Amino acid sequence: MKTLIENVTRESKYIWADDAVITLGNDMTAAPDCNISDMNSTNATVVENVTPPEDWDGCKYLYDAGAWTLNPQWVDPNTPA
Repeated sequence: MKTLIENVTRESKYIWADDAVITLGNDMTAAPDCNISDMNSTNATVVENVTPPEDWDGCKYLYDAGAWTLNPQWVDPNTPA
């Protein structure tokens, strides 16, 4: 798998299959079925050959130095307020 992480927070924002073509440009990231306008070559990194946690969700985990950790800032969007 591949993940797109935000460089400052280390949040794993997106996950794709190994064969997905992800292009980090100067003004956006081009990915299958979407363009991500707020993540680009200056603020994001694509990490390849990762195995995400089974309960992975966007922003739920941080990825740093090959390790996944639960994001202490993450709130389950399905939890009633």
